[in-house]
Amino acid sequence: MDKPISNFHFKLMSFFFTFRNLLLPPKNKLKEAGIKPGFHILDYGCGPGSYSIVTAELAGKSGKVYALDIHPLGIQRVKNIASKKGIRNIETICSDSATGLENGSIDVVLLFDTFHELSDPGGVLEELHRILKPNSILSFSDHHMKEEEILDKITNRGLFRLSRKGKRTYSFLKEKNIFADRGE
Repeated sequence: MDKPISNFHFKLMSFFFTFRNLLLPPKNKLKEAGIKPGFHILDYGCGPGSYSIVTAELAGKSGKVYALDIHPLGIQRVKNIASKKGIRNIETICSDSATGLENGSIDVVLLFDTFHELSDPGGVLEELHRILKPNSILSFSDHHMKEEEILDKITNRGLFRLSRKGKRTYSFLKEKNIFADRGE
């Protein structure tokens, strides 16, 4: 089970992200994920919500964003920003891995700068595979990892295959449900 960082470190990270977002607007990275109005998106490891808020705007009123993080301060911050901006299509999930979402209910998962910190990355990938619709996208970015490591860790279980490498992200397609053959 993963443990959240300290409140101090979370606040420091949030402060840093404020400046990062000015220099590297989240919308630029999100363009590569192919988010369209009406999509249901999971922002896995949402932190202070930099991508969740912009994603909710891209998904529009008919879309839905699930912002998941292990840290209660992240969840609270997403709720506060969404409330201040009048954004109603965000739902928060405080969890270390389980999403609680239905099988095949998500169009895009955002997995940005989180994977390197996971204690059970394989379990997380299985959960993300379970909730994604067939041929849906896992949009991945983690500047703490090298390309070879990313490709190996995301594709080695047969859950995902590389679809496209963008400037800022890798897009992986969900492979056939390998668990269906086992009756799961």
